[in-house]
Amino acid sequence: MTTDTPARLLTLLSLLQTPREWPGGELAERLGVSRRTIRRDIDRLRELGYPVQATLGAEGGYRLVAGKAMPPLVLDDEEAVAIAIGLRAGAGHALEGVDEASVRALAKLEQVLPSRLRHRVSTLQAATTPLTSGDGASIAPETLTVMASTVAGRERLRFAYRAGDGTESRRVTEPYRLVSTGRRWYLVAYDLDRADWRTFRVDRVSEPFATGARFVPRELPTGSAAEYLRRSMQRHQESYDFEVTFAASAPEVAARLPKWLGVPEPLDAGSCRLRATVGDAVEWTAVRLALLGFEFTVQEPVELVDCVRELGGRLVRAAGG
Repeated sequence: MTTDTPARLLTLLSLLQTPREWPGGELAERLGVSRRTIRRDIDRLRELGYPVQATLGAEGGYRLVAGKAMPPLVLDDEEAVAIAIGLRAGAGHALEGVDEASVRALAKLEQVLPSRLRHRVSTLQAATTPLTSGDGASIAPETLTVMASTVAGRERLRFAYRAGDGTESRRVTEPYRLVSTGRRWYLVAYDLDRADWRTFRVDRVSEPFATGARFVPRELPTGSAAEYLRRSMQRHQESYDFEVTFAASAPEVAARLPKWLGVPEPLDAGSCRLRATVGDAVEWTAVRLALLGFEFTVQEPVELVDCVRELGGRLVRAAGG
């Protein structure tokens, strides 16, 4: 019999979060208490904001339904390990659709994982090799979680950084946001030693350390971390403008287009145009456009037109055409 009421409530909540209906008698047997105690515990959960639905009948049953707000989840050991592994695998490779929110979730989960479970997560990850898309560099999940925690907690971050030319330095920053471009993670932060905003490729960061010193966030010049990163990349890379038309509606293309590439403008109900400035190699831009899955025509630049033509011919030949 579970006499510790808080522990019993947590166990009850964990059971109710599985996608099934629990008869009152079964819950009482599981927890070693009376049905009357189960009814009182259900009332306590409702008072805490958990939307527990009851069904009438000889047995009577309970299940947790969707409410107005996301309630705290109660996970068992296996569930916690599975979620941590999944989040680590995605976060470490900056996969599209796995953005800062998932990294924040990973940081929160690993913060409260018991040491035995953290060891299991690390062991499983060390023993597996993920097959990932894209050519972005992989990143230690611990690096991302430290950064995410300092962003969320408004805490100064210290780290070692290796620039593109190999120059190494130590940085003390006020981290603002983590931004994923689909291939790489970047940190947008205020560099205290240089008294200016900077962007840092996370795969070039090592030894990240949360200093514990709090700060009041400064106003970012562009108002958006993604926009600041885009402008920064244009300043520091040899960029080019391109224009492409798609034989698909603007909403359809926008749903598959990485946000950092911009927003397509509609031409009519079944076509749209995309104008963007990128610093990637034309080969990567050609492949990225082809992977959207729509018929498209490149207007400019001529280098991208030639690249798409050559890539198309190569693929046709590869297929025996």
